[in-house]
Amino acid sequence: MKIIGITGGVGAGKTKVLSYIGERYRCRIIRADEAAHLLYEPGQECYQEIVELLGQEILNADGTIHKGRMAGLIFQDKMLLDCVNKIIHPAVKKYILGQIAYEKEKGEAEYFFIEAALLIEEHYDQIVDEMWYVHSDAALREERLATGRQYSAQKTADIMKGQLSEEEFRKHCKVVISNNGSLEETYEQINHIMGD
Repeated sequence: MKIIGITGGVGAGKTKVLSYIGERYRCRIIRADEAAHLLYEPGQECYQEIVELLGQEILNADGTIHKGRMAGLIFQDKMLLDCVNKIIHPAVKKYILGQIAYEKEKGEAEYFFIEAALLIEEHYDQIVDEMWYVHSDAALREERLATGRQYSAQKTADIMKGQLSEEEFRKHCKVVISNNGSLEETYEQINHIMGD
């Protein structure tokens, strides 16, 4: 089973790339964000520490963490964000390693894809066989985020500012998928990379 990490800036089209791969290939796909959300559900590994750190005001009436309130707190305060990352990132990596072991034992998947915005920063190169970078020009990403997610120009600019530069992504990733044209063109590149 080949383990591949997929990264790229916000709005680059990682979800579209992975949806296509998921439909065509025998693989398991894990998104680090989704794994993180699982791990701060009540009773899960990160829940108690996050509530202790951020306070009861981040909780919904049913005791679950309100993602919007949590994001509001941590994205205004770099120190809080760092503390939350120190709780979540090691737990996510541990969870992913467990899932890789499970899939290897099951022996059905040919590929295991990990999608993470912080793939490089969190040293996933130590886990994966190779890293792929989904690239789109900044203007196109801004347009997608405005229409697809209704992000303001300021929100998009703030997120992009916190992400790695194009050069950094390219330096660390063996494979680059250009997602500037039609989806068909992007899918053709994927087929080529996968040897179809």
